[in-house]
Amino acid sequence: MANKNVQALDEILGAAREQFSERLPKSRQQHENAATVLPGGNTRSVLYTEPFPICMKRGVGNRLFDIDENEYLDLAGELTAGLYGHSHSVIREAITSTLENVGLSLGASNLLETQLAKLIIERFPSVERIRFCNSGTEANLYALSVARYFTRKRKVLVFEGGYHGGVLSFAHGVATNTVDPQDWIVGRYNDAQGVKALIENTPDLAAVLVEAMQGAGGCIPGELQFLQTIQTCAKEKGVVFILDEVMTSRLSPGGLQSSLSLSPDLTTMGKYIGGGLPFGAFGGKEELMSTYDPRIGSNPSHSGTFNNNTLTLAAGYAGLAHVYTPDVNVKLNAMGDGFRERLNHAMRGTKMVVTGIGAVMTIHFIPSGEAAKKTGIQLEEESIIELRDLFWFWCVEKGFWFVRRGMVALTLGTTEEELDSFVGTVESFIKHYDKLVLV
Repeated sequence: MANKNVQALDEILGAAREQFSERLPKSRQQHENAATVLPGGNTRSVLYTEPFPICMKRGVGNRLFDIDENEYLDLAGELTAGLYGHSHSVIREAITSTLENVGLSLGASNLLETQLAKLIIERFPSVERIRFCNSGTEANLYALSVARYFTRKRKVLVFEGGYHGGVLSFAHGVATNTVDPQDWIVGRYNDAQGVKALIENTPDLAAVLVEAMQGAGGCIPGELQFLQTIQTCAKEKGVVFILDEVMTSRLSPGGLQSSLSLSPDLTTMGKYIGGGLPFGAFGGKEELMSTYDPRIGSNPSHSGTFNNNTLTLAAGYAGLAHVYTPDVNVKLNAMGDGFRERLNHAMRGTKMVVTGIGAVMTIHFIPSGEAAKKTGIQLEEESIIELRDLFWFWCVEKGFWFVRRGMVALTLGTTEEELDSFVGTVESFIKHYDKLVLV
C-alpha cells in the first residue's frame, strides 16, 4: 500500500475509533469499572478490543443488545458455540424441565450422561466410547493424556496456526503459556510431505493433534491429502491420531471427519454440543478410552465436578436430538456456503477474501485479495490490520456483530435476507473506501 494510502487509512481509522467511543459511552464506562477488578477489564482475551470492548446487555434469538441500547445481528455465534442463538425454546424448555424435575449437581451418576453419550456415538461413527468434561481445552488435554498414557511417549505433533484451547496455542510456534513446551513439534499445516517426514522421523512421538479446519487460525480448510497422510502415517508408526472437532463437528452431520472419510483414533468436541452451556468431550476407540475406565485399578483418574452436570447434558441432548438434526445441519451449512460465495463475489478485485467451510468462515484483508493455497500464518502475516479494524467499526455501527479478527459463525434462525443485508454492507464499505480497498 502506498505511503499516501497508509496515511489516509490511519487518519480514517482514528476518526472511526473516536466515533466508536462517542457512540458507546456506557460501554466505555463499564470497561473502566471492570478494569478495577479484572486485569485489563477482561477475563476472556479474544473479546478484548481497542479502544474498549462493547458490553452486551442481553441476547434474543440471533440478536444482541448492548448497554447503550444498540441492536446487532449476531454473526459471531459465540465463536461457533452459540449455534442455537440466545433463547431457543427447545433449549430453554430442557433447562427449565431439568431444574424442576432433576436438579443441579447431583454428585452422582445420572440418566442424562448416558443419553447424550449414546446420541453422540450414533452421530460420530469413529467414536466408540466417550467421556465428558467442561471445555474444548479440557477435551484436548485429556485426549493428549490418553495418547501419552497409552503409548508411553511424550512428543506431540501440532501445526502452525493451530489452536486447541487456552493453553494449547500454536499461532507462532509454541505459545508462552502452553503446557509442556518442550514436548511439542510444530509442523506446517496442509504440507502432506512435511508431515509424513515428521511422523516418520520424530522419536518418542505419542500423537498428532490437528484440526480438520483451523478455526481460530483463520478458518483454513484442511486438504484431504494432508489429513489422509496424517491418518495413514500415524497408523503405520503407532502414533495416536487426534482430530480436534471442537469447532468443526457442526459442519457436517458426522463432523468433518465423516465428510472427509477420516477415522481418527480420538476425537475432541465442545462448543455448541453443550446447547450453549460449558461442554467438552473426548472419545474414540474403545481400547484407547479404556485408559480412563475406573474398573481397572491401575488406571489414572479422570474427574471433574461438572463433567456430568445436569443442565449441560439436558441442553446438549435436546439441541442435538431435536434441533440440530442432520437435515438442519446440512441446510445451515449450505446456507453458509452460499453466503461465503456471495461475499467473495462482492469482494472480487479487492483486498478482502473469505475462507471457511459451511457456516463458519473468516474475512481476511490482504494486499492480493487471494487466499488460495496460503496457510493461516501467511494470511495473518500479510493482513492489513488497519483495514480489518476499519471494516469492523463500519459493520458494528451498522448493526452487525462478529469477531474483530473477521470470524463469522452463523446461528440457527438467521435468514437469507439478513445475510444479504450484510453482503450489502460489505458492498457499501467497498464503495465508500474504494481507494483503500481495491487491489
